[in-house]
Amino acid sequence: MAETLHEKKDVLVDRAKRQMDDHLGSSDLTTRQKLALTCRIAYDGGHDSGLAGQISARGKEPGTYYTQRLGLGFDEITEDNLLLVDEDLNVLEGEGMANPANRFHSWIYRAREDVNCIVHTHPLHTAALSMLEVPLVISQMDTTPLYDDCAFLKEWPGIPVGNEEGEIISAALGDKRAILLAHHGQLVTGATVEEACNLAVLIERAARLQLLAMAAGTVRPLPHELAREAHDWTSTDRRSRANFAYYARKALRHHPDCLTNAVEIR
Repeated sequence: MAETLHEKKDVLVDRAKRQMDDHLGSSDLTTRQKLALTCRIAYDGGHDSGLAGQISARGKEPGTYYTQRLGLGFDEITEDNLLLVDEDLNVLEGEGMANPANRFHSWIYRAREDVNCIVHTHPLHTAALSMLEVPLVISQMDTTPLYDDCAFLKEWPGIPVGNEEGEIISAALGDKRAILLAHHGQLVTGATVEEACNLAVLIERAARLQLLAMAAGTVRPLPHELAREAHDWTSTDRRSRANFAYYARKALRHHPDCLTNAVEIR
């Protein structure tokens, strides 16, 4: 006999959250492993534009972060060839050099203590949308984690190698988790690597959906309260971990060289 068919939505939401806490486990992956997997996930998700873009995550020591080596594509990143750098991009661990454009990551990490991972890429549909100088519009349920959570920088400040670009981009991001950079690409942040990875996948899908919808007609807005509800429902740490685990398992089927030793990802 069914017992929940007459319960209100808020009761069912709370029940589902408790169940997710019980059934969605935590990952035993290291930060290096998660970051290497994020590079492969991003590559498979259309974030491939040669050597452009940087993915980073805070290191254990203040003012340090892991990132990929300049000269390697996202599809070549492993947990062993990642670099550990300081805020001046001096290499503390690993061989080679970081992308000079990583400089603005240092600015974001300094401005946002809540940010532990940054994914900046130039995926096809996001880059195309950025050429129109219009903000990202979230009008579809799957992409609501980005609802009212994606800033927009309309003026292109040039290549992000100087401190000026770091100041401009970190200020434009504000307290949002994502930003669309006109004539450039996208940047997403996360309190965890898993969260940032999921948002990177979503922002490219959202840009593609927006371009398709704009070509067919006028994009209609979502009701604000319902969109905020969906944003919060889909932005929990447990859901981020579950989504990331799925993407990671998928990536490892195509890129088993990403991790040094085989691991079980649940």
